[in-house]
Amino acid sequence: MRKSHPLRRIVLATAATVSGVVLLLSLKPASDPASASAAAPQQPAAGQEAPQGGAQAAGATVTGDVAQTQYGAVQVRLTVSNGKITKAEAVQAPEGGTSDQKTALAVPRLNQEAVAAQSARIDAVSGATYTSNGYKQSLQSALDQVRAAADASSAPASSAPAASRTLTGKVAQTQYGAVQVRLTVSNGKITKAEAVQAPEGGTSAQKTALAVPRLNQEAVAAQSARIDAVSGATYTSNGYKQSLQSALDQAGG
Repeated sequence: MRKSHPLRRIVLATAATVSGVVLLLSLKPASDPASASAAAPQQPAAGQEAPQGGAQAAGATVTGDVAQTQYGAVQVRLTVSNGKITKAEAVQAPEGGTSDQKTALAVPRLNQEAVAAQSARIDAVSGATYTSNGYKQSLQSALDQVRAAADASSAPASSAPAASRTLTGKVAQTQYGAVQVRLTVSNGKITKAEAVQAPEGGTSAQKTALAVPRLNQEAVAAQSARIDAVSGATYTSNGYKQSLQSALDQAGG
């Protein structure tokens, strides 16, 4: 039998090894795991919102002027978000006797209609005409404030200084009558203070005429509710300061 030459065996073994390596290389994936994960689209982390998923602007409250009716005062407060009324409520309405029943009947319906209509063009509730009319008057004054604020925010930045806004404090009940203060605020400062309600009749009218102008001046000068009571008109002064503070609270001051 013919013996194979040792050199021939070495050459054959080397050729077999090279063939195996070539075969393995041909079976390797075109891309490795790292490149595959880099090419895949990235998903937001858990709990992370997409940019367009931001929360809507928080609602702001606007209080209308007090409307005096034959059966009592009516005052409306609106909650507005992104230029739309999201809530309407009567912070004052006629009370006592049959007025309680009429208010309970009319106000919820008027609140709903104000939100639905997005205006003061709403129908009066049958049997509560005076309350309905007072509601619409106060509602319109609140809407006027909303419109003025919207006009100011849409004005070009290069225009005149920012328009002022009005803030109406809560009604403060005193021994001689209600007191309510309205502020005009511009650039974070009180530029005007006025009493939209104050005690009337008899000596109360004289005390109001004496006290309110001084209290208005002091509120603007102090830029706060830390003002002195006017001698001889203590109740009116204290009511004024209470309502003034509630208006300042709305302004964040």
